[in-house]
Amino acid sequence: MSQISRRGFIAAATALPLCAPAVLRAETPQASIEADSFTRRNISSFTTMNWQDHFESLGKGAIVADTVSRALHFWSGDGETYKLYPTSVPRSDELTRRGYSEIVRKKVGPTWTPTASMHERFDDLPEVMGPGPDNPLGTHALYLSWPAYLIHGTHDTRKIGRRSSDGCIGLYNEKIAELHDLAPIGTQVRLV
Repeated sequence: MSQISRRGFIAAATALPLCAPAVLRAETPQASIEADSFTRRNISSFTTMNWQDHFESLGKGAIVADTVSRALHFWSGDGETYKLYPTSVPRSDELTRRGYSEIVRKKVGPTWTPTASMHERFDDLPEVMGPGPDNPLGTHALYLSWPAYLIHGTHDTRKIGRRSSDGCIGLYNEKIAELHDLAPIGTQVRLV
């Protein structure tokens, strides 16, 4: 019996230092302000946006791809659905195109054709790569009205949240599949 009490005492004594800082912080007004600020934003620091700040109307739907926070915001045309997705963004400002576009084509199992500038930088790129696990466009692609700019998936999940693309906006494959189903052709897009 005394052995169980000793174990309980040791466990409680070990846990106390872990709990004490939280208890002490909760008592101070400044700490409660900081804690309140923390609960309003998620761990990735994504914040919600209003579509009205970017478009006159929702039309068929609206997408804002924010290259600074590396997040994509989607609103359905009826205003009922709002989605927020983590993204990869272009690796430099020179590769980043900003402004208004729209989805002109959608493809499940896209084929990747590297651009001429990609071939100049990398000698070993194929002329064309069909769908599959090595295709950098992932499982789905949304083609924009700007040539060679897409919102697409990626098999390399390490790229999400980073400046890692040659101009496109990348999403996890399961997220681009969801967006592919939600966003019709004609959905307006703004890259900021």
